[in-house]
Amino acid sequence: MKTIRGMFFSGTGTTEKTVKLIAEEMAAALPETAFAKADDIDFTPPEARKEIYAFGEDDIVVFGTPVIAGRVPNVLLKFLNTLEGGEALAVPVVLYGNRNYDDALIELRNILEDRGFHIVAAAAFIGEHSFSKVLAAGRPDAEDMACATEFAKAVAARIESLDGNIPEPIEVRGETPVRDYYKPRDRHGEHINILKVKPKLDESRCTGCGKCVSACPMGSIKESAPGVVDGICIKCCGCEKKCPEGALYFDDPGYLYHKEELEYLYAGTRREPEVFI
Repeated sequence: MKTIRGMFFSGTGTTEKTVKLIAEEMAAALPETAFAKADDIDFTPPEARKEIYAFGEDDIVVFGTPVIAGRVPNVLLKFLNTLEGGEALAVPVVLYGNRNYDDALIELRNILEDRGFHIVAAAAFIGEHSFSKVLAAGRPDAEDMACATEFAKAVAARIESLDGNIPEPIEVRGETPVRDYYKPRDRHGEHINILKVKPKLDESRCTGCGKCVSACPMGSIKESAPGVVDGICIKCCGCEKKCPEGALYFDDPGYLYHKEELEYLYAGTRREPEVFI
């Protein structure tokens, strides 16, 4: 019996939503006498990235990360290099905010191959941009989910056609070696540095519910001080978007200008998913 599961890092939930659906639809499309859906692995919480995850030739993993600066988030690289693929099949999936996924997908594919996975398919989907409620608003939406379902069925058909054999390498869009991280720029090409920017807290709105504490994938918001980012911030904006009271916000001029530039440059065009099978 082969097992199918999703495995993902997802600050705002868009990667999670996409990966879970693909894994579920793959399991539904494959014969239940030979394939079974296993529990998904969420490695968003920092504690989850302290574990060692080992797979084998009877595992199929739909593996998802968001795109940050056109790449796999650099804070994940150390963890990803602890994975033990063990000849398992894998489907790398990246989610990006309607600008471009640049070299994130080819980077994730290469990492998984290096860790002993065999890549059977790959895809890039679109999710609402972490900085914005306008750029790719509400995505992945129904059209994206329909595409993810069809992709899952096609991947399932390919897995059946393999009949236990190792798949041929999958070519995806991107460059090897991967390019440097995307540097935020305005419409005139000027660089905007937001590396040290963190969200601030409107204490008059904070109820101390702690949702931001559990939302932070870096563990930088403590239970003793909800809303206060006292550590690394990767600008996933999970804390801001998941706060029910809207108590977290950004006011850094450079950050706000960059957000407005992204919306100005990319909100008018709907990027579509790209799949590789």
